[in-house]
Amino acid sequence: MRIPLPLISTPSSDGHQGGRSAMTCLYRCGNACFHEVPNTSANEYVGDVIAGALSRRSMMRTAAVVTVAAAAGASVAAAPQAHAATGTAPTTSYKPGRGSKAARGLRYTPVAPNTADAVTVPDGYAQNVVIRWGEPILRGAPAFDPEKQTAAAQAGQFGYNNDFLALLPLGHGKQLLVANHEYTDEVLMFRGYDAANPTREQVEIAWAAHGLSAVVVEEDRKSGKLTAVPRHPLNRRVTATTEFRLTGPAAGSDLLKTSADPTGTKVLGTLNNCSGGTTPWGTTLHGEENFNQYFANSGRATDKRYGVGTGASERKWERFDQRFDVAQEPNEVHRFGYVVEFDPYDPTSTPRKHTALGRFKHEAATVRLTADGRPVVYSGDDERFDYFYKFVSSKKVRKGTSRAVREHNLSLLDEGTLYVAQLTGDSPTIEIDGTGKLPADGEFDGSGVWIPLATATAKGAVSHVDGMTADEVFVFTRLAGDKVGATKMDRPEDIQPNPVSGKVYVALTNNTNRGLTGYAAADEANPRSANKHGHILELTERRNRPESDRFAWSLFLVAGDPTDPATYFAGFPKDRVSPISCPDNVAFDPYGNLWISTDGNQLGSHDGLFGVATKGDRRGELKQFLTMPTGAETCGPVIQDRRVLVAVQHPGEITGATVENPASTWPDGPGKIVRPAVVAVWRRDGEDIGV
Repeated sequence: MRIPLPLISTPSSDGHQGGRSAMTCLYRCGNACFHEVPNTSANEYVGDVIAGALSRRSMMRTAAVVTVAAAAGASVAAAPQAHAATGTAPTTSYKPGRGSKAARGLRYTPVAPNTADAVTVPDGYAQNVVIRWGEPILRGAPAFDPEKQTAAAQAGQFGYNNDFLALLPLGHGKQLLVANHEYTDEVLMFRGYDAANPTREQVEIAWAAHGLSAVVVEEDRKSGKLTAVPRHPLNRRVTATTEFRLTGPAAGSDLLKTSADPTGTKVLGTLNNCSGGTTPWGTTLHGEENFNQYFANSGRATDKRYGVGTGASERKWERFDQRFDVAQEPNEVHRFGYVVEFDPYDPTSTPRKHTALGRFKHEAATVRLTADGRPVVYSGDDERFDYFYKFVSSKKVRKGTSRAVREHNLSLLDEGTLYVAQLTGDSPTIEIDGTGKLPADGEFDGSGVWIPLATATAKGAVSHVDGMTADEVFVFTRLAGDKVGATKMDRPEDIQPNPVSGKVYVALTNNTNRGLTGYAAADEANPRSANKHGHILELTERRNRPESDRFAWSLFLVAGDPTDPATYFAGFPKDRVSPISCPDNVAFDPYGNLWISTDGNQLGSHDGLFGVATKGDRRGELKQFLTMPTGAETCGPVIQDRRVLVAVQHPGEITGATVENPASTWPDGPGKIVRPAVVAVWRRDGEDIGV
């Protein structure tokens, strides 16, 4: 039975394509895709290798391209449902793949693509909202009242637009939830908001709504339900005005000194934290992504490479704090764009910004240990035609929980070598034309090298890039990648090593500029021109050692409508997979299955969460697990034995929506303000997810 997708979306009158609205582009990333591409280097572009790669494996491993839309269920009505999530999935007619059962961990009835204003989950599963924007988590914080909100209240309440999530163990039926708060949608927060003339109170509330939250959650022993525990001693808020330490090789550099901080070692706040990661030593990592949009009045070439504007910022923060005005404080912008490390078990600790991991639009930061206990951190730079990186520490993790051990482990990411990736295909250039035509060798894999940029030691740092000092490499990392010939990518976002196999998966969300006049054309490293659906690469480090300077790469998934011959699902029959568009955050379950959240679905359905097998005869079998409410993006997936946790980010973020004229009524129904929130999903029978 062919399962129809919702109507395929087309570019809107304001030029925004697919599922991402103009409001999302404005508030989340400062309209990054409507600015000039910051990377004007002549480096090769990795997006163009994949079309041929995808066609090759598809032809080799399947007899024919199947033309059945692979949704996992019957279509649902396109009209939004103006109510909170019901926990009921549409009826489906999903066809099992090879063998009698799906991969362990993925044995659920897939959710069909839909546009319901709800979190829709599979049959047999239930859900609850764990915590919403504005719920009090610190002692003394008042109950949320959107009509009487203050900066002081918000500083004690759960922040806005939750993205990355981590669940850390506490014992006795409790866990510690850590959440990023990426950005604010002022027009959905404040009644009568005037974007041209925000008030100081509105700006200060926004400062307090950014950052991080740590909140203890309690488990229901009979289910996977989680409930926030307000006013717990471990609960904490980190905001845009919290003090941070700059650490590592660039700390104290002249490039980081400001009038407020002549030492170049202290900075207020963290901005636009997107995804992140957890560490084996019990901390969390948070990537500062689209920080450029908060700064105004820059005319420097280095800032242009990072997308900092020459005029006023959208939020007008520079009117209320001169540090956001580059003309007055030229180095303040250099103090954002790092990986933040946060110790959630110590509410008195000062969070750190690790300069050794480089400065760019970090989507995430995930860790794999070497055999001798040194952390390797992977991170993508979420920009069209930019790069992905890894950092190999020279220091080893110590075991234990003493203060001395924890302090040592908090310094692990300050010494080591920062690398950028360069990918090479194995077919003649003439055979890659951007159409996805199969190269003569019938192969779709390639090789890669990690190019060293700089090394930091206890005695100082050394640059490996001609013409750049070590400080310049760590502060202007994009320029260093340009100089050494790193491979251009289609918005590299989350990068995660599989804890079971060690293989590394890179989510490339999309890049509609590829192949257009004036932009990089196809080469052997990525292949659909105007790549609007994105893809996922699978990397294997040489000898499966994360510290290696070489790797092999292959195509794992090319997203889109499975009826499109250009899509690919690791060779799995395409009539037996769910449609997927714009992969963003990724995570793994205990069995090594890859879970993919999407951002900006361009197939006419709402964004969702998908599970896909990475090994065995079900490799490539992709199944949709849930969908988001109207306007929302799927973020922060955490996959545990008995529950799935997701962040519902920016619900109701539809062009033209306001507090007075909402586009969504999630999560609390009509008459209530729309609120980003965290949702837990579990099996109604109490058994493990997908088994």
